[in-house]
Amino acid sequence: MISRALLLPLLVATLGACSTLREAPPAGGPAPAPVTIKIVGLNDFHGNLEPLARPIRLTGSDGASHAVRAGGAAYLASAVARHRQGGDHSLVIAAGDLVGASPLVSSLFLDEPAVGAMNRMGLDFNAVGNHEFDRGWRELKRLQDGGCARHGLREPCAVEPDFAGADFGFLAANVLTESGDTLFPGAAIRRFGRGESAVAVGVIGLTLKDTPMLVTPSGVSGLTFGDEADAINAIVPQLKADGADAIVVAIHQGLEPEPGTPFSGCGAIAGPLRAILERLDPRVDLVISGHTHRSYICAFGEVDPARDFTVTSAGYGGTLLTDIALTIDPATDSVLSVAARNIVVQNAGENADPAFASFPADPGMTAYVARYAEAAREASTRPVGRISGPARDPGPATEETALGNLIADAHLFATRDAGAQIALMNNSGIRAPIVPDGDGTVTFGDIFAVQPFGNTLVTRTYTGAQVLALLEQQLDDDGFVQTFSVSEGFAFAYDMSRPAGGRIVSASLHGRPVDRAATYRITTNSFLAAGGDGFTVFEQGAESVTGPLDLDAIEAYLGAADMRPLPATGRVRDLTQR
Repeated sequence: MISRALLLPLLVATLGACSTLREAPPAGGPAPAPVTIKIVGLNDFHGNLEPLARPIRLTGSDGASHAVRAGGAAYLASAVARHRQGGDHSLVIAAGDLVGASPLVSSLFLDEPAVGAMNRMGLDFNAVGNHEFDRGWRELKRLQDGGCARHGLREPCAVEPDFAGADFGFLAANVLTESGDTLFPGAAIRRFGRGESAVAVGVIGLTLKDTPMLVTPSGVSGLTFGDEADAINAIVPQLKADGADAIVVAIHQGLEPEPGTPFSGCGAIAGPLRAILERLDPRVDLVISGHTHRSYICAFGEVDPARDFTVTSAGYGGTLLTDIALTIDPATDSVLSVAARNIVVQNAGENADPAFASFPADPGMTAYVARYAEAAREASTRPVGRISGPARDPGPATEETALGNLIADAHLFATRDAGAQIALMNNSGIRAPIVPDGDGTVTFGDIFAVQPFGNTLVTRTYTGAQVLALLEQQLDDDGFVQTFSVSEGFAFAYDMSRPAGGRIVSASLHGRPVDRAATYRITTNSFLAAGGDGFTVFEQGAESVTGPLDLDAIEAYLGAADMRPLPATGRVRDLTQR
């Protein structure tokens, strides 16, 4: 069984180039011509069936900034079809988060249409990401296998009664069940050509080992998420023994290029994937990555000549794809070159940016998406209340915003009958801003985009000592730092220059310091209540009461007033000396 390991530290290096060339061994006599496999790389689609509401911003190769209308399954289908052409053979490979944290048009229907869209694009393999587990592994198995078994609050097969599941394969090399088997196959081989021109490509797929920290624990109960490099390195020899001429890794983990890096460049990068790459079997040829929602093409051989592979990522939401040409010499069973570039999936139209190619909407995919959009329209356009102005979502996870405070206030409002005194919301769970109509009207679609996970609210009793320990967990050195959005009447201040465990400077409820010996009733969402995002102290609470859905709570809160003013900020204060 693959063992779990501690998160490796972030490392930084300068990478460049978008093509990796290898010198072929000397040939002894006539040989078949090289074979080119066209690969389309995708990642982090997140059920974005329709184009993103706002233009994406990209830095071009000339350093100029561009705002481009991009994405949408109909345009992505055209782009994928165009970039599968030009080679002897082709593959489409995704690096996870195909589903989960999706817009209403997909999430309302359990992301069945996201799977259907990828079936129609010809996706071959998808490495599981952390969001694939948002509704639990049993529901994920249903998306693979099809059927209408219900595993949560929503009814499956609402639009397609004969939902047949994914035509492509989910891959999960480092996700083990209690029996020690992988939840899905860890790898596959795709063979092309015949006779002397036959070649084979091995594909390994996996997620980040910290997935249990990012999803509701009950959704991954009984599963073990192993070390990424160990899982890959265990499979490479098996694929080589089975005749794979090239090894492609699709991994849901990513890099963080420096700001201003061109979208097909690399520059100086950091991120947990870097440490994984340094440990990979040198026989890997290509790594398709994701998770960080960044776009890059990196030649890792410039950092470590022994590991001469290309690393790619195509941003977020189907707004880009990676066009890859993998050329193999069948005479020597070796990879001659890997060339890659990111392509913007720009929507065709009169306002298209001439710096980029644009793609028409595929008619068949347009009709398919429209079928689901119509089914979702009645729910998405229903007014639920009014707010006093636009509410921006948090940027950094430590940023206090009026929207975060509004959500926390709504959660407190909805659970006062359970004795709630404080409500805490994780900033990383706020997925979109709210931009109301001119009169302040907010729709169900607006609030769904903000909280698309379908969490319930949980209220529990904690001692003051536990409350302070919980606040310290926001700022400790385990995992990423994020602060809560907190409800009205509660406040805290912190100082990151202090040692871990002593960074909370003050915490108070209605102006009175938190008493370590007293007890407090705290509401949070079911994700956090189960220890999500590493907040294990939440699990220590007593006298648990399960309340409404988080979405129902904010709808009720907005509907209880003619106009909800956006709360002021100042509940969370950063006192760090910089």
